[in-house]
Amino acid sequence: MDETYKDRTSLVKGAKDIAREVKRQAVKKVNKAVDRAQDGYTQRSYNRFQDEEDDDDYYVTGGNYGVEANDDEGSSEATEGHDEDDEIYEGEYQGIPNMGQGKDSMVALGQSMRDEYKDRHELETGRKADEEELAQQYELIIQECGHGRFQWALFFVLGMALMADGVEVFVVGFVLPSAETDMCIPNSGSGWLGSIVYLGMMVGAFFWGGLADKVGRRQSLLICMSVNGFFAFLSSFVQGYGFFLFCRLFSGFGIGGAVPTVFSYFSEVLAREKRGEHLSWLCMFWMIGGIYASAMAWAIIPHYGWSFSMGSAYQFHSWRVFVIVCALPCVSSVVALTFMPESPRFLLEVGKHDEAWMILKQIHDTNMRARGQPEKVFTVNRIKTPKQIDELIEIESDTGTWYRRCFVRIRTELYGIWLTFMRCFNYPVKDNTIKLTAVWFTLSFGYYGLSVWFPDVIKHLQSDEYAFRVKHFHNEEVSHFVFNFTLENQIHSNGEYINDRFVMMKFKSVTFEDSLFKNCVFEDITSLNTYFRNCTFVNTTFHNTDLEKYKFVDSELINCTFFHIRTGCQISFDDDYSAYWIYFVNFLGTLAVLPGNIVSALLMDRIGRLTMLGGSMVLSGISCFFLWFGTSESMMIGMLCLYNGLTISAWNSLDVITVELYPTDRRATGFGFLNALCKAAAVLGNLIFGSLVGITKAIPILLASTVLVCGGLVGLRLPDTRTQVLM
Repeated sequence: MDETYKDRTSLVKGAKDIAREVKRQAVKKVNKAVDRAQDGYTQRSYNRFQDEEDDDDYYVTGGNYGVEANDDEGSSEATEGHDEDDEIYEGEYQGIPNMGQGKDSMVALGQSMRDEYKDRHELETGRKADEEELAQQYELIIQECGHGRFQWALFFVLGMALMADGVEVFVVGFVLPSAETDMCIPNSGSGWLGSIVYLGMMVGAFFWGGLADKVGRRQSLLICMSVNGFFAFLSSFVQGYGFFLFCRLFSGFGIGGAVPTVFSYFSEVLAREKRGEHLSWLCMFWMIGGIYASAMAWAIIPHYGWSFSMGSAYQFHSWRVFVIVCALPCVSSVVALTFMPESPRFLLEVGKHDEAWMILKQIHDTNMRARGQPEKVFTVNRIKTPKQIDELIEIESDTGTWYRRCFVRIRTELYGIWLTFMRCFNYPVKDNTIKLTAVWFTLSFGYYGLSVWFPDVIKHLQSDEYAFRVKHFHNEEVSHFVFNFTLENQIHSNGEYINDRFVMMKFKSVTFEDSLFKNCVFEDITSLNTYFRNCTFVNTTFHNTDLEKYKFVDSELINCTFFHIRTGCQISFDDDYSAYWIYFVNFLGTLAVLPGNIVSALLMDRIGRLTMLGGSMVLSGISCFFLWFGTSESMMIGMLCLYNGLTISAWNSLDVITVELYPTDRRATGFGFLNALCKAAAVLGNLIFGSLVGITKAIPILLASTVLVCGGLVGLRLPDTRTQVLM
């Protein structure tokens, strides 16, 4: 009985061994058949794309690509007869194979055995060939999906993110004067706010662009916009200048990823004949963001009555309300992005065929239903996916602590981003990267430099006119008089004020020099840019004023009393209309780009990207010479509008060219690097052009025109991408 049982056990064990060997051979045969069918399909699709025929040879009977549909796709011959006691699940952790293990255990399930003997160079060569085939096939699939409701929905969602980027650029300049006054920022630290925001945007553009090529466009955009919204909202409540700089730094870091990710995302759901036009229309949202920021600043910031305080330690003025309102486009884009899918082109690039197919089917069905053709079937069944080259990265999952694993993961991702960035300088995109670097730098330097120079020149003209209208009073002798009105833009010299009362007054840009105040009372006084230089105060009382010690320059106070002195910087002038003028100028300058946006969108696919890029930059450089005739505020505003209207076409065409010149696996990384370079050039332009305000016009005009013309000539040397598929 025991021998019979042993013989039966041996027989069963031998049968299991035979079944396992049969399954292994079946897996190899199935994989070879699938590879042959897939290669045959991609060759047929490529030939059809080259001939540009519209017949039905591209599709096989039954709507399948190269292989017959299987009703039992959910099961596989490789899993029949599965023995739970002897087999290991495909997804189960099997450990890192050592030298003693067989070669079969080192090959992933379902992978062709021949890939084991290929070196990395051969795998990369095969992947490049797969990517080229995928580019041709994907273009045909997007054309089958059509252009309709899905693209327009994504257009507005990504437009809100791009609008938030435009708001972030403008909000710095609008908030800067009020924030500096509210937080008592000295002149030595006043430039940090603008520079630190651009620094954050520069680092963020490079980081989020690289991350978008690693984890996906949608996920990267969601995270970076959430970071921007959180810190922008937080910055409106903080009181200290250091913490405020910290919040604006991370706010800029978050929004820095918007531009490279948005354009990469949207370009990958557009067909070739639609790409240039609709990417140009998308650029209009940046202009809308500038108009929105200018209008909100115009309506909110000058209304200093929109404020409240909690004691003397917490002040919430109108500019903080403006910061909150400017965060609304960012919040809206985050909410809307949660309902949008990932880019199918990115998913195919990383080998996620099924997820990409489902999204492409969603795009097709959404557009067909909108057209009134819900019965039209998505006929694509299989899409070519590039071979995936995986690298083994050891993370101490057993012995390492959680923060150690987190550190290794972050280091690995950063290293992957750096490797992707370095591939932007490999053949065949190396020359394009160098040329794009020159064009992005020159355009950013000239545009942002003059954009800062224009408002500063207008302010300089205003200050000169204001100083020209100053009133001088000499040798005044006033006694037993009650001052209860506003004094503005005045200089009082060698005056004597005896037994006078200054009650409920506002001093704005008033200076007292070499004057005597004896037995006087200052009560409920608010001052701005008001100083007492070399004055003498005798038996004078100060009650509820903001006249702090630093406003008495080289003055002598004898037997004087101070009660309830308001410390800190005060924003309290309801009749300060100078801010209205600055916001209105920026509003007009932003609105002036509307005609350029419309022209570039309509002509982008007709005259070509290169013609528009080079022509716009050259014309912008020539227009700089008209600044010689800008001797008044109205003429400078006209020059500003002309300059902005000409340069916007160059920006739009440069955005389109950049996304079309880079392949999918490094598109967002390359765009992010160039956008980071743009912010660095903007900071450099701000410093150089800002230092020349009020000194000379010759250097800014010659410098801006030279860099713009040179950049336009380099742009004409870029390859024309109008007829290319998205590689």
